Amino acid sequence: MNVQVIFYSMYGHVWQMAEAVAAGAGEVQGTKVSLWQVEELVSEESLADSGALEARSRFAHIPVAQVAQLEEADVILFGAPTRYGMMAAQMKQFIDQTGGLWARGVLVGKLGGVFGSTNSQHCGHEATLLSFHTVLFGLGMVVVGVPPTAPGLHVGDAISGGTPYGATTIAGSDGSRQPSPIELETARLQGRHAAMIGMRLFAR
Repeated sequence: MNVQVIFYSMYGHVWQMAEAVAAGAGEVQGTKVSLWQVEELVSEESLADSGALEARSRFAHIPVAQVAQLEEADVILFGAPTRYGMMAAQMKQFIDQTGGLWARGVLVGKLGGVFGSTNSQHCGHEATLLSFHTVLFGLGMVVVGVPPTAPGLHVGDAISGGTPYGATTIAGSDGSRQPSPIELETARLQGRHAAMIGMRLFAR
């Protein structure tokens, strides 16, 4: 079963979550997991001014995804940071290129899920995930989130991301906060959960 984890990350938070999602999916026997990032749209000058250029060098080795490769996948898990309650433009630009696949019904019946990051616990990460779900439904995909048994969904005494709609992390207003162990564990569980359901759907 072909699992693709496709993400956009500016400062590395979503990249770390993507690595955890991919690791979780890889725990399921019979899966072939690959990790991809979408094309950057921001100029290097702007990235340097925002301090993101150095951060992005940590995952520069990860290949850039092409829309055509989605046809090969059984399970696709997308990761994107929140921008004002919606997915980042880089991911939206990638998704907006899927019109040809949509017209042919290529993505109908494939399993999809989303994960992400935001500045704080109240900066719209759930809105981002839910609006991303709408996109996946529009493409005809079967959507899977995080099972309610995940411990990360029940943290009440600490700053933490994590929702039933997808794993998330809190980056902090200056991006200095890194994904916590419980946030990464939620991401790993999401990847494993999606792969397990995918094996039931696509058993060959």
